[in-house]
Amino acid sequence: HLLFNFLRVTKQYLPHLARLCLISTFLEDGIRMWFQWNEQRDYIEATWNCGYFLATCFVLLNLIGQLGGCVLILSRNFVQYACFGLFGIIALQTVAYSILWDLKFLMRNLALGGGLLLLLAESRSEGKSMFAGVPSMGESSPKQYMQLGGRVLLVLMFMTLLHFDSSFFSF
Repeated sequence: HLLFNFLRVTKQYLPHLARLCLISTFLEDGIRMWFQWNEQRDYIEATWNCGYFLATCFVLLNLIGQLGGCVLILSRNFVQYACFGLFGIIALQTVAYSILWDLKFLMRNLALGGGLLLLLAESRSEGKSMFAGVPSMGESSPKQYMQLGGRVLLVLMFMTLLHFDSSFFSF
């Protein structure tokens, strides 16, 4: 009976907590960009030799894109646009920070994309059915494919935590 009451009370908060968990990386990165503004700008300026103005624009775009997307997702306003904006941030950072060639960071970025796919799927409205919220056999919707893709991509983050030893006899 105690568990039932606990679940009843927390039921309204769990979706908000889940959204916060899925966007926590973007939130942390945006806040870090705010507090490490000069270091981020100097890194981009030195790495890409693009000049002070373009480096500042890049950091500002990242900061506004990430924090703005997080606010929109948490407030459940324009979630689809916010997700697409955060997909763009992932792509931009993958190129700017040369993550494409680092397998661990690439897999983590794919996992971030998986989280965004789950948020996109949650924001999509389903057509009316006789049994609302109950999956039906034989029917597939884009929402179900997005959920599957998101879950598979999220697993990639945990795959980066595994360390495989290439030698069979090593101890």
